Formats: sequence, C-alpha cells, structure tokens
Amino acid sequence: MSRNVGEGRPAATVVIVRDMPGSPPHILMMERAATMAFAGGALVFPGGAVDAADRALATGIAKDGDADDMAARIAAIRETLEESGLGIGFTTPPAPAQLMDMRAALAAGESLAAIADAHGLEFALDQLVPFSRWHPAAAEHVTRIFDTRFYLVRAPRDQTPSVDATENVRLFWSAAGDTIARCDAGQGRIIFPTRRNLERLALFDSFDAMAAHASSTPIEMVRPWIEDRAGQSHPCIPENIGYPVTAEPLGGVRRG
Repeated sequence: MSRNVGEGRPAATVVIVRDMPGSPPHILMMERAATMAFAGGALVFPGGAVDAADRALATGIAKDGDADDMAARIAAIRETLEESGLGIGFTTPPAPAQLMDMRAALAAGESLAAIADAHGLEFALDQLVPFSRWHPAAAEHVTRIFDTRFYLVRAPRDQTPSVDATENVRLFWSAAGDTIARCDAGQGRIIFPTRRNLERLALFDSFDAMAAHASSTPIEMVRPWIEDRAGQSHPCIPENIGYPVTAEPLGGVRRG
C-alpha cells in the first residue's frame, strides 16, 4: 500500500535511563555515522523505522491495545538490540552471551520473533513508557519524514552497550543537561526534536520521576511549525505538553 508523503513513516525511539545516586540520571546516546542519510553525525537515542515483521509480532503477542503503539514498542526493542546490543523489554533480561548471539542473528537477517523463541524469551512491552510523539510537516524540508513515538525504559543491569560500527560510531552515557552542554560547546550535534526532549528529560532526577511525568502528561502529536518572532523565523512546538523550551531561532536549528 502506498503511503501519503505527508503521513510519515512510523518509527520508534527509546530513551534508556540509568539512575545515578546523588546525580542526574544518565541516558544512552549514540553518534550516528556521518554517512547516514538521516541525522548523519548527530547524537540520538536508539531507534528506527517500524517494519512489517514488528507489526506481525506485536499482533501475535498483544491482543489488546493500540496496534501501532505495540508495533512501535517491538521496533524499539529490536533497534536497541541491533544498534547497542542491549536487551530491553523482556520479562527476563538476556545474559551477555545470549545478547551477542541475538544481535548477530538480527544482523544475519533472522526475525526478532524467531530469535526470542529460540532463546525462550518473553516480551514485556509494558516496560516501555510512552513519552512523546513527533511528526515533522512535509513543508519543513527535512531529509526524512517519520512519525516517531518516543519511549522511556530503565537501563538493564549487567549489560554493556557497544557500537554496531554501521549506523553508529560511538555510544556513551550522559546526563541530559550534560549532553546539551556538550553540543553547545561544539562537541556534538543534536537535531531539534532531540534537543527539546533532552531539555524536558533534564527536569527530572530519576527514571521513576521521568516515568511519572510521562504517565501524567497527555501525549499530543508534536508537529513543529515555523513562526516569525521579532523578525526571525522560529520552529515552534505547543506550550502545554511538558517541554520547557518551545521555540528556537531557525539559524541554530538542525532538523535532520
């Protein structure tokens, strides 16, 4: 079935949060390879497009609920394993040796459904907490148009992320505010949605606080628009959905 250009391709992104006693929680960030068509060289959260196999798996394991949301959660789990080697969203966290085998199997083209079955793993989709949903307008001239659902998840214990050396070239843990400061100092680049979400995440001192905020804040589709303010163009987002910064001069914005 053809998809309307303005509709956007469904995608999922996951904010993996590791609590740090006495300091702000750390979030897993990855630097995308400079050769990538979308957000090349940018610092991003793990994630990617939802595919047909994600939808089929979601239909098989989640009979109730929003089918698109369930498929996006599956995509977030799959993309996280592919890109970082971390196993999120399982009732029993996979052991390190299992994760290596699972990641290799994904790279070889096996489906996540078959891999989970081979390792006797069950999914726990409720571990992923809906946080936001972003959809740029076609008029923004971004390189790719995605309808992206953002989720929060607690970092799994005793697992160490590693680059895939294909889509990403560096992974690191960092507090949200520190990542923003790093980019402001010229040590990284973030696109408009990532910056806005990091600013929002920086308001909280733990995963539980982030999750409580997300659960109490209605998820409204964020569709940025361009507005003239004092003679300058500003990409803007709604004021009432949890973001502390809702506009920025266009000259400083990277959109993809």
